[in-house]
Amino acid sequence: MNDLSNKTILLTGASKGIGAAIAETLGAAGAHVIAHFGSDRAGAEAATDAIPDDRKLLVSADLGDKIEVERLWRDALAWRGQIDVFVNNAAILRLDGGIDDTDEAWDTVWDETWRVNVLAPARLMRNAVRHYREAGGGMIVTISSWVAQRGAGNPALMTYAASKSAVMAATKTIARNYAKENILAYVIAPGVVRTKMSEDTAAAVGGEEVVTAGLAMGEWIPPSDIANLVTFLSSGNCRHLSGATLDINGATHIR
Repeated sequence: MNDLSNKTILLTGASKGIGAAIAETLGAAGAHVIAHFGSDRAGAEAATDAIPDDRKLLVSADLGDKIEVERLWRDALAWRGQIDVFVNNAAILRLDGGIDDTDEAWDTVWDETWRVNVLAPARLMRNAVRHYREAGGGMIVTISSWVAQRGAGNPALMTYAASKSAVMAATKTIARNYAKENILAYVIAPGVVRTKMSEDTAAAVGGEEVVTAGLAMGEWIPPSDIANLVTFLSSGNCRHLSGATLDINGATHIR
């Protein structure tokens, strides 16, 4: 197992799905975990239940509000005076706001998705880079999606796909420009992961059977696969992967 006992890690979206699995796995590896959540405190508490109290901090923040985003960073940094890894995981997905929806729905979904999925992560990454430059280095791990690379199969997910492309590009830009300052940045691009978000999306396109039929392994990805990869990257044991986009999709989308 990767030993993260000397790492302080800020994780956004820790209350459910992929984020909850990441929180649990980082804690098991010995990390000090700052678990961000929106409104689901019970979910964040459950995800971090096995982490001792002195190794976890739960922080609520609305990522759609830039003032809240800045407060999240300040509270996270103040806890131990350092952040070694920022895991950029939180995101929303709305199943409306597509081409055929109303102008009102389009405008609402694009605005909300851009604030939460792009502007908030970019602001946090900016703060992270500034902190890392003073601290002598650090890491960013961004959870993107395979739709950022191949487009979404459902036109209603155009906004989500665009947001995941934007945050992927921002992470790669950081990797290219700050590597000499020991600032490492990675992108993980999962396929269909077994989460409530994916289940809801599948229901909108005909059900799980339809989605599963198109997967090379014939199965959905367990969140633990993403969590294990995040934990490995956070260890710093493969620094020269910085800038890479790591696909986790069971051989369904091979580049």
